[in-house]
Amino acid sequence: MTVMVVGLGPGDPDAVPIAAVRALEREGPLLAPALDPALAALLPRAPEPLGPLGEIPDGAVVAAPDAEALRIARALPGAETLPPRPALRARVIGAGVARLAEVGAHLRRECPWDREQTAATIVPHTIEEAFEVAEAVAAGDVPRQADEIGDLLFQAVFLAQLLEESEAIDLGSIADDHATKLVARHPHVYGDAVAADARGVRGLWERQKRESRGQGIFHDLPPGLPALAYATKAQRRAAAVGFEYPDVDAALDKLREELGELEAAPGGRELGDVLFACVAVARMLGEDPELALRAAAGRFRQRVERAAELAAEAGERFEELDPGAQLGWYEQARAAPGASPA
Repeated sequence: MTVMVVGLGPGDPDAVPIAAVRALEREGPLLAPALDPALAALLPRAPEPLGPLGEIPDGAVVAAPDAEALRIARALPGAETLPPRPALRARVIGAGVARLAEVGAHLRRECPWDREQTAATIVPHTIEEAFEVAEAVAAGDVPRQADEIGDLLFQAVFLAQLLEESEAIDLGSIADDHATKLVARHPHVYGDAVAADARGVRGLWERQKRESRGQGIFHDLPPGLPALAYATKAQRRAAAVGFEYPDVDAALDKLREELGELEAAPGGRELGDVLFACVAVARMLGEDPELALRAAAGRFRQRVERAAELAAEAGERFEELDPGAQLGWYEQARAAPGASPA
């Protein structure tokens, strides 16, 4: 026999699945973490306290609310679960998002600030949160990524709440419709189409969108996008119909050409061409130019701050030094242990 981990639902005594109660009648030790008394009263017998996961006896049944049951199951890869692991994970995600949606609805009813909001007033915050996610990703800060993704998720949930108030649309239908759309746009996964690599996948995606909406090459290209995002998206649209460089070397050759033209005729037009060519190189490298530029700006900031610290340690004020001396401290900061050479 093996250990079985049984999910008791979201933790509400009124929402315990009947299949869970029946599974707990199986022979063997019944273990559980500390449970709400009302939830524990539904179990067919009093459970023993759950100790260290590595000491669970063979044949035991572990009962816990879904979120904790999933955590326990992940620590016990050989254990059976009820429901099966994918369904247990889905229930935990559904309950978490449902709780977030309920918090949003409650704030909408009870908080004076939230009651005043409209989609137009919320969207600027949504954009800000998206950039904070990008910054956390560029920094490689996993805990911060989780926190910022949570902030961005709540923005989507709150916008769905506003839509629900004015239309017969809610978060559940939005999510379900989007899942259906994703399935339709991935025929290489859910159908018979073939995509050999990521570029092929993007081509299928773009073709699906064009065909479903009956629009031209540059469909869904909002003019209000930041310039870097606009350039990236425009190039993706063109690439979807085959109009792109064959490889990174060709993109680099174009960048060198544009740099030469900028040197010959310095100005905004040629500078724009250089930046646009840089976006093409980023795409051919499989890099997001926004994240690459953010990371470079972050490195620059860290080095300048360190250069100022080094100057201060030598009794000098960085802001009072001439450019040559500042550059000298900057190069020292760049060469310091732990600093990126790029």
